[in-house]
Amino acid sequence: MEPLFSPALYRQRHQFVIDFVKRNKPRKVVDLGCGECSLLKWLRFHREIEHLVGVDVNGTRVKKNMLGLAPLSAEYLQPSYHQLCVELYQGSVTQKDARLRGFDLVTSIELIEHLTLADVQRFSEVVFGYMTPVAVIVSTPNFEFNPLLPGLISRFRHSDHKFEWTRAEFRSWAQKVCLDFGYEVELTGVGQAPSGQQERVGFCSQIGVFHRLGAKDGSNVLFADDADDVSSYTLLYSVNYPSLRDNNILQRVLLSEVLCWAEKLKSRWIQEETGERDDKEGGGAACLSQQHRETEKRQTAVCGAEMKSPVEQCWRAASEYEQEEVPGTNGQEQKVSATQHRCVSVPLAELWSCSPKISTLSGSLSNLRCLLMNNPRVKLSQDGWAVLVDYQDQDHEEEGCDDLEHSDYAQASHFSHSAELEDDWEADV
Repeated sequence: MEPLFSPALYRQRHQFVIDFVKRNKPRKVVDLGCGECSLLKWLRFHREIEHLVGVDVNGTRVKKNMLGLAPLSAEYLQPSYHQLCVELYQGSVTQKDARLRGFDLVTSIELIEHLTLADVQRFSEVVFGYMTPVAVIVSTPNFEFNPLLPGLISRFRHSDHKFEWTRAEFRSWAQKVCLDFGYEVELTGVGQAPSGQQERVGFCSQIGVFHRLGAKDGSNVLFADDADDVSSYTLLYSVNYPSLRDNNILQRVLLSEVLCWAEKLKSRWIQEETGERDDKEGGGAACLSQQHRETEKRQTAVCGAEMKSPVEQCWRAASEYEQEEVPGTNGQEQKVSATQHRCVSVPLAELWSCSPKISTLSGSLSNLRCLLMNNPRVKLSQDGWAVLVDYQDQDHEEEGCDDLEHSDYAQASHFSHSAELEDDWEADV
């Protein structure tokens, strides 16, 4: 049988929410009746959202699907500035929980028809009167559309539905909510009727988009008079996505990039100095181009170093270590050969100009210096304006580039995103 809707109706409902998020950019979103978490799996990729919450009375179903909301491996290996916390709760939408107050957006997709009419009233009081979100999206089946659904045997679309409202009944409930709790509503829907019947039967799923009066600027302020500390939901899952806003992660990524480019530049400079350079090499070789050489005067001023080129400085730094006095036994100093301590000096200014990622992460040369100074994995020159890299050849020249891949951040796995089929009738379309 040909599907009645393309895309499927549940996908159209989800896309409606996603489009709303793109336009209004809410930071805190909660999905009531999250089920298989399929809507949450789409919303987590929208960088406007910083706090994403799902609530469902069926804790077993949530636990079965919650790992699909874990960060992907790539998000650990290449963290972005996007900050996101995902939480999943088991609880009833008829109960209050202070942790869900003051959100920017609350969604209730094909949920209220599973409640008794008495529970719908409690749902209204909890969502609109207690949670007081800036916006609420509620979708529910349109009973007037049912005669057009092929294969629908029973009166309702799902065996668990307690009711299915007509457009007039849904409008009446929505207008009462607005009067009772200070909202305004726009009625719309998804799933268009066949040509010529749209006006007669309306949308297959009717949707109400509620906006709280006095919150036109998108901000939300809790009312202190009823801010009771109620926690009736059970937290099932919580994860903070890796973000460069976390200083530890920022330093880890920056260090990886610095070590990678320091090794890369050292290798290119030594090859050029010894005449072993391969003209076909790319990457860090570009930093020895005429364009970068023209910036050496500025780099010298910033670093406070007298040099004609980074190559000359790195060789001069290496020669300074030909003999070094270190404490010996019985308090006497002894000479150490150059082969044990020779280093190549890579100016921070050269790293800055070669790697846009380093300049972006650190913000300034001074910040780059400060971020590296207390890191035990980095050796800086005496004035702190150059990274010292061991001179001896290493097989893993660009080890810094893969630093994160072998860290504890790489333990995350990819999870499949299962499609959600909300009701019995939709399983056939």
